Amino acid sequence: MKTRAVRLYGKNDLRLEEFELPEIKEDEILAHIISDSICMSSYKASIQGPDHKRVPNDVAQNPVIIGHEFCGEIVKVGSKWANQFKAGDKFSIQPAINNEGSLAAPGYSYRYIGGDATYVVIPAVVMEYNCLLKYTGEAFFCGSLAEPQSCIVGGFHAQYHTTQGSYVHKMGIVEGGKCAILAGVGPMGLGAIDYALHGDRRPGLLVVTDINQERLDRAASIFTPEAAAKDGIKLVYLNTGEGDPVEKLMQLTDGTGYDDVFVFAPVRPVVEQGDRILGKDGCLNFFAGPTNTEFKAEFNFYNVHYASTHIVGTSGGNTADMIESLELMSQGRLNPAVMVTHIGGLNAVIDTTLNLPKIPGGKKLIYNNINLELTAIADFEEKGKTDPLFAGLAEIMKRSNNLWCAEAEKYLLEHAPKAE
Repeated sequence: MKTRAVRLYGKNDLRLEEFELPEIKEDEILAHIISDSICMSSYKASIQGPDHKRVPNDVAQNPVIIGHEFCGEIVKVGSKWANQFKAGDKFSIQPAINNEGSLAAPGYSYRYIGGDATYVVIPAVVMEYNCLLKYTGEAFFCGSLAEPQSCIVGGFHAQYHTTQGSYVHKMGIVEGGKCAILAGVGPMGLGAIDYALHGDRRPGLLVVTDINQERLDRAASIFTPEAAAKDGIKLVYLNTGEGDPVEKLMQLTDGTGYDDVFVFAPVRPVVEQGDRILGKDGCLNFFAGPTNTEFKAEFNFYNVHYASTHIVGTSGGNTADMIESLELMSQGRLNPAVMVTHIGGLNAVIDTTLNLPKIPGGKKLIYNNINLELTAIADFEEKGKTDPLFAGLAEIMKRSNNLWCAEAEKYLLEHAPKAE
């Protein structure tokens, strides 16, 4: 079967090509990819080429398909897996296979599997490590966003607190406690707000900060304090761009500080702000991954000793985190659409990936079987004045609080130009 895919040949060398896939073996699966969300990790792999720890050294001779946040349908199942999977099943993949120390992962390391393709061959190792995950939700884009959502879930699960008088750690955020998400209205921050409000373990006070009032207002229109209050959560959006942010944050806790603090920007003052607002036994989660290998910030070790404050960091989620994400999405409890700001077709992947840091907004969602230049959702209405496709999408967006949705996905797949 032929596939169209974006393949990596070396540093800054991505190519959209059509080529023949090999026939699947008895321990492999043939799949049709519908959507892929472009991750900053794909940008890093694309500019580093074989210097990236997951990209093979012989990538120039054996190019790999990029993209690792994808969702699709199974087309054909090898006999080994016939009792577990069937044609027509929707699926997502946990790319962090963790195969006995190997860093090989779909989207970085394989010739015939990656998210930016129309058809792929799923190798046996994915199934052997339980990384092919069934998805029962309606919209494919939710399955694509299960991977970044799992990073958020993992961050919440990694939080820990001590037990007075023993050395046993209690994992997770403090239920009914005080939680702050700093610099928290970017795409991943919005996903964290969603999980904090709708996950199984929830805080009693949730404070979300940023220095951009427009972004805070958008977050407040999506996750309203009124709706949170109905679930017993006091939700506060706080602009920390003026005055003393620590004083403002501490006032909301009557001076006692926070049990759980998440830092969503690799900015030293924000990290140090998080340290200063920790309460007794407070845990600071440094969620944002810096690109500077020498990134440092001060931490109050007097409080570490006498107030039991501590810090944790995570990089990605595991398979259990991704399964939880998929289940919560299928139940309608999480809506990853809050992360999405742009839509495009397979033809937009190369430019989008190589220029990702320069493109504002949140997640860039790709539909692999259509041709469409990367377009911001905010531009749909203007483009709709001359393009019927965007006029239709703009009408749907008005009904969905300007959030991408299953109805918009279905309309796009029915009306957008098909990939050649």
